[in-house]
Order: sequence, then structure tokens, then C-alpha cells
Amino acid sequence: MSKLLISADLCTACGSCVDACPFGALRLEGEVAQVTDQCTFCGACVDVCPVGAISIERPAAEGKPDLSSYHGVWVWVEQFRGQPCSISWEMLGQARRLADQLGTALTACVLGHGVEPIARQAIAFGADRVFLVDDPTLAVYRTDPYAAVLVRLVREHRPEIFLLGASARGRDLAGAVATDLRTGLTADCTGLDIDPETRLLRQTRPAFGGNIMATIICPNYRPQMATVRHRVFDVPPSDPARAGQIVRLPAAMAEADIASQVVDFLTESGQVNLADARIIVSGGRGVGGPAGYAPLQELADVLGGALGASRAAVDAGWIPYAHQVGQTGRTVKPDLYIACGISGAIQHLAGMQTSKVIVAINKDPEAPIFNVATYGIVGDLFEIVPALTAEFRKRLVR
Repeated sequence: MSKLLISADLCTACGSCVDACPFGALRLEGEVAQVTDQCTFCGACVDVCPVGAISIERPAAEGKPDLSSYHGVWVWVEQFRGQPCSISWEMLGQARRLADQLGTALTACVLGHGVEPIARQAIAFGADRVFLVDDPTLAVYRTDPYAAVLVRLVREHRPEIFLLGASARGRDLAGAVATDLRTGLTADCTGLDIDPETRLLRQTRPAFGGNIMATIICPNYRPQMATVRHRVFDVPPSDPARAGQIVRLPAAMAEADIASQVVDFLTESGQVNLADARIIVSGGRGVGGPAGYAPLQELADVLGGALGASRAAVDAGWIPYAHQVGQTGRTVKPDLYIACGISGAIQHLAGMQTSKVIVAINKDPEAPIFNVATYGIVGDLFEIVPALTAEFRKRLVR
């Protein structure tokens, strides 16, 4: 296990390490800094210590696999009640690009019952091969039987990259599979690429509450696993004439060996569906309070869109979390995104900057949101938004 070492002889108790620690794992006791069990060994304190009193002792890695035997890019194709989830096709498009960069094959993993049509769709969307496990035990998602299948397949076929959607099921499954395989997992990625020199997967995601963009690699273990956020990548065109191989395989667990049972599925009524909205009108700190969302909601209603919000507005209690767009909210990719009173913090941009058209309305002409906007309007949103609503109502409402 790694250890954070602080030299009592060198430490001057200046407090630089305490201020730099993002996890609050350091404190000053007397004339020496002390570390708590909250330390993640990130190294931030090592970099800022002016006297070199801090170091990290890391154990030598054990049990590393032979990385040369791992080849291919895999994608888990998520489905619900026999219908594929669009996030899977988004990942297939990106995975096809990664596989082509590596000069390797792309494999889709389709699990369920009565899901052979999805296997054929996966080939149309870019897969060279599909592992199809069609069994009654997989009719509804349960962690154990799904993870058992994927772990068995990975151990047998050794892919170098394995991608899953960052949905509720995908996050659950990815964690279970990565744990059994004892490999790394980068969650909620918004960017994927191949390093041309090392051929490693570069996995980019916002970190530290969305304040920075971190690029993560997994050089010592395989497969390199990542979950990918919905609506980050485009769905590739489908080619029904495309040829590919479907490999039918058995399930890994019998029903008698599965402890969990699905009783029912409940859908919360009135939930905001930002991910699928084609038009979103979103408000930030500039709306000034809960009442400031009224004109935005009116504009969204006229356009047939949904109402979004920045993290600052949600944290202030002005609007429920279901409306939050950003790294800690929903990633969206509408045809039109209207940002009202949103400055454009990186955490928010990570969730909406791939929108096809972005209209920014802000009093501050230097607001970062204008750097990504297709169109920018400098002015008071409480004058501009009602004017837009009135004009759209004339043109759209008959």
C-alpha cells in the first residue's frame, strides 16, 4: 500500500501542503504536518512543499498481465426490454474510430433475451464482431449474471479497450467488471483518443468538481476500461448492408445461482428529459433567483423545449437538480441551447458545448460562454428573453 511520508526534520509547518490538499487529508499538529486516512496519494502536497519534506512511497506493482496478448476494442451494447439504448451507438461510433487508429477489430457485446436483432444493428453501426449471449437469465439487467458473462469473455479473449455507457446500468456493470478483472476504470469520460506513441487510451473527463479537465491513462493493466457520458459523441450512420460476425455464447450463471430478483420497474412521473430534448433554454446565476426562471420557462414552452440550469443555480436552491446541465448534472446535445445568465464555467461547458447551435445571453461581454457560443447577445436577459418569446410566438404559434 502507498504511504505519504513527511520528514519531521525538514518540515517547517508552513501549511502549504494543507492548503493544496484537495481532500482535506493534511493538518498541522505542532511543528509538523500530519496525514489522515483521507489521503489518496494524489501528490499535490509533494509538488507544493517548498522544502521537499513530503514524499510518496509506492509499492512495486504485482501481478501485471502480459499486455502484449491484449488486442481489440470492445463496447457493451446496453438494451432495455429488447430496445437498444442510443448511448451504445454513440460509443460504437467512437470505438470504431479508436479501433481504426489501432488497426484492430471492434467487438460489440450484446446481452439479453430475444436480442438478436440488436446484434445485427451493432454490425450496421460499425462492429466487426458481436458476442451475443441470449438467455432468459439476462432478460432484465442484474449485476451478477451480466458481470459474470463479461468477465468470462474478457479473460478468454483479452481486449485492450472496453467501453460502457455512463448510464445507471453501465456505471454499475463497469465497476463490477473492473473490480473482478483488477483493472483501472475511468468514469464519465467526455473525450477518448489514442496516444500515437504509446498506443494507450487517453481518457478525458472533468475532475475536481469540473474545475479542470483531466486526461487519464491506464498503462499497466488491461483492459483499459471507461464509461462514456451520453450525448457526448454523435451516433454514426447505420449501414444495414455491412457484414460482420455474430458469435452466439451461453450465459455464465444459472437462474438458481443468481441471488437477486427484479420485482418491477418504476418510472418517476414529471421527470425532466434533458438528454433527449432538441431545444434547451438554460439559466444560471444571472437569473437572480427562483422567479427568474419564469421567463425562461415561457420561452422553452413556446419553442417546445426543456428548461435547464447551471450548477450554481441548483446549489442555490433556485431550481431542482433534475434541470442541472454539466459534469455533475446531465450531458446534453440539443439542436439549440440558449444559455441565459450563465458565465460558462468549465463544469457547465463540459455538459453542453457539443450542442449544434449555442445562443448565449449575458451582461458581461467577457463571459467565457461567448467563447463557445454560435451567437452571442450582450444585454439584460430579462429584456432579451421576453422579446425572443414574443417574436417566436408570432412565428411558431398559430
